Amino acid sequence: MSSDPWGRVDETGTVYVRTADGEQVVGSWAAGSPEEALAYFERKYEGLVVEIGLLEKRVRTTDLSAKDAQAAIDHLREQVDAHHAVGDLAALRGRLDKLVETVEARREERKVQRAKQSDEARKAKEDLVAEAEQLAQSDQWRAAGERLRALVDTWKGLPRLDRKSDDELWHRFSHARSAFSKRRKAHFAQLDAQREDARRIKERLVAEAESLSGSTDWGPTAARYRDLMSEWKAAGRAQREHEDDLWNRFRGAQDVFFAARSSVFAERDAEQAENLKLKEELAEEAEKLLPIGELKAARAAFRSINERWEAIGHVPRDARPKVEGRMHTVERAIQEAEEAEWRRTNPEARARAEGLTGQLQAAVDKLGTQIEQARAQGNNSRADKLQKELEGRQALLDQALKGLQEFGG
Repeated sequence: MSSDPWGRVDETGTVYVRTADGEQVVGSWAAGSPEEALAYFERKYEGLVVEIGLLEKRVRTTDLSAKDAQAAIDHLREQVDAHHAVGDLAALRGRLDKLVETVEARREERKVQRAKQSDEARKAKEDLVAEAEQLAQSDQWRAAGERLRALVDTWKGLPRLDRKSDDELWHRFSHARSAFSKRRKAHFAQLDAQREDARRIKERLVAEAESLSGSTDWGPTAARYRDLMSEWKAAGRAQREHEDDLWNRFRGAQDVFFAARSSVFAERDAEQAENLKLKEELAEEAEKLLPIGELKAARAAFRSINERWEAIGHVPRDARPKVEGRMHTVERAIQEAEEAEWRRTNPEARARAEGLTGQLQAAVDKLGTQIEQARAQGNNSRADKLQKELEGRQALLDQALKGLQEFGG
């Protein structure tokens, strides 16, 4: 018979392990010496020691889930309780018990952490919803639209809550965005309607101006043309694609009438010479408005000059293009300043320009990343193909950025 502090082998070859509850049968050994039998079951004990040590390390140094850790502990405990090893089995049970305590403590820590993260995510989403609902009432169409898009990206980066809470908050968030989009669409639809109204009014004015262009009722017709001009200015701007054509027809009709009147009144050369002198003085006064500084003041000053100009009457035909050209230069400068101001304050056009620029920039950035990946993988053929596509997109981006400068940003 052979034995050690934790086990023995009797004369029949039965192997025992010593425990606090007395000896327990480990197994039987028929081949080899009793020493070999003990050594075999001691190695099985050392194997359990190694497995428990590895599990302790995994629990301590990795994010092993509590469920998986407990399953591993139960598996090892079954092996220890089966008494198929010789050694201090009580010590192994103690280590497994401590592991259970550690896993449970870790489980509670994670539970608390998850609760904290959920509370933080809920608070963050509630803040996003509150801001979105406030932005839904904004008239700052470009800035509010950009901020709402940023809020969506922020929302996507937050953890999900329980389904009911998440769905309720998302419904409010989505409703706020929809309300803003509906208001913005209505706003720009109203602007379009106003421009369409201006177009219809100006088409009527053009039709009347053209019908009057052959009139020889000089005084009343000239007065009516002045009234038509006042109505034209009061109508506001039509769509850009119609405005210039309508204006050219309107001015052309007036030109026909006033040219005819000038030919009839050729005998008034002396008076027209004086008119020329007065208009040259007004042209000089108008030219002092250049370059256009404060638009509102320049517009008012030019209106005053133009009213006095209209009141003067005609000048000799050969002098007319030059002196009127001087006034037209100032008028065009004011119109260009108005056009620039309109473009600068047009949120719809700016939003489209900025949206296009953003899309092109994203495409350029993506292609750059793909080229780097292709180079890194040694796929130079694909990289060269992508490089050509990148050059094309970059050219479009440069053009879009140049157009965006017209809006002052």
